[in-house]
Amino acid sequence: MLTTVKNLNLGSSIKQLFGSSRKTRIIYGSAIFLAVCAFGAAGVAPMAPDAADLPVKSITEELSVPTLSDQIARLQSEEQLYLREEKVRPGDTLATLLSRLGVSDEAAASFIKSDRVAYNILKLKAGRRVQAQTDKDGQLQRLTTTLTDGNNQPARNIVIAREGNGFTATETSARVERRIEMRTAEIRSSLFAATDASQIPDSIASQIVDMFATNIDFASDLRRGDRFNVVYETFWQNGEMIRSGRVLAGEFYNNGNKYQSVWFDEPGSKQGGGYYTFDGKSLKKAFLKSPIEFTRVSSGFSMRVHPISGKWKQHQGVDFAAPTGTPIRASGDGVIDFVGTQGGYGNVIVIKHWNNYSTAYAHMSRFAAGMRKGAKVNQGEVIGYVGSTGWSTGPHLHYEFRVNNQPRDPMTIQIPSAQPLAGADLQRFRVVANEMKHRFALLSPQDNGFKLASK
Repeated sequence: MLTTVKNLNLGSSIKQLFGSSRKTRIIYGSAIFLAVCAFGAAGVAPMAPDAADLPVKSITEELSVPTLSDQIARLQSEEQLYLREEKVRPGDTLATLLSRLGVSDEAAASFIKSDRVAYNILKLKAGRRVQAQTDKDGQLQRLTTTLTDGNNQPARNIVIAREGNGFTATETSARVERRIEMRTAEIRSSLFAATDASQIPDSIASQIVDMFATNIDFASDLRRGDRFNVVYETFWQNGEMIRSGRVLAGEFYNNGNKYQSVWFDEPGSKQGGGYYTFDGKSLKKAFLKSPIEFTRVSSGFSMRVHPISGKWKQHQGVDFAAPTGTPIRASGDGVIDFVGTQGGYGNVIVIKHWNNYSTAYAHMSRFAAGMRKGAKVNQGEVIGYVGSTGWSTGPHLHYEFRVNNQPRDPMTIQIPSAQPLAGADLQRFRVVANEMKHRFALLSPQDNGFKLASK
């Protein structure tokens, strides 16, 4: 290869180009070295053949394309069907519904009125969707709808189809589709106004209240500008939502604090289903912060002038003003120790809880069904209704929290939480929690200075 370079007079050509100085000699030597490498490589690995020289194989196939007139003639020879969908309107009759669907078929109308299954079309509620398939003359070929009774019973698909000169009607169970919804909302006036504005079902709003009831009093703690994110399930059939399900995760920004919760109820878990923080701590506390939803404190745990006796004395409970008939919930799990009338308390229930805790609920208008001494009650269960019995100047609930029969302020006492997740339960929970963290990150890219509240 060196002989080849010499024969090409590459060295002399470069020398003439760069001169004979020390600097140019360095460039000269480098150029020769690069040239040798290039030609050496060419000798070791010859260049691939030019793609232009490769043989080309072509495949051709003739396709017969029908003319436009042939296509039109074929369409005209085939029977054309028309599909239309309508929603049932208030006051609709079978005739008005079929008319809007483009159905002009007396035989079909008679069949619907006489057949047991098809007759369900006449029971449809306003808003229910109906689809009809007809020919060009309005003769019914097929009619479908979904029937629900509103009691969480399985929905049924009703199908009326033409067969020869008659009709058949079939009823089958509708497939239920579960979807995961994500919503965000901001408090401007109230929680339910915010959920309505974000098209969040009322049942989901109620679950949000229950989920954060041990940390937020939704009657007094909400501030304009508070916001929340919620992930919940809905159930659909044939493209229509039939009901909402459970809140799967919630995130509430309130008064500078951020509260988070995730539902966990995996098969094989040693603990029952419930809401937990992202680190596996239970959100369920032994007692609710307020035994009444959406009310206000009319008298706190402090010295005051008694509204009836006029004497200055210690008020050993908290009064929640609320309309007569407002449901009263047990603030914790326990057993009823007393139910009945007791002096100035009027109608009162006393519940004994674990670890020498007890609570009292006074001035009730009436008790809930099944309330008797020794009966077990669960946290959040309705035990009675607000009234003004006993020494009372207006409808309200007098609520007492006692430790070893000594009254304590229920608004300030530290209440323990349930046992946190551990072991295999915690590992399974982390998978669920990480998915919800990702969803919350999509809903709230920025936390705007809110801090995670300590539990």
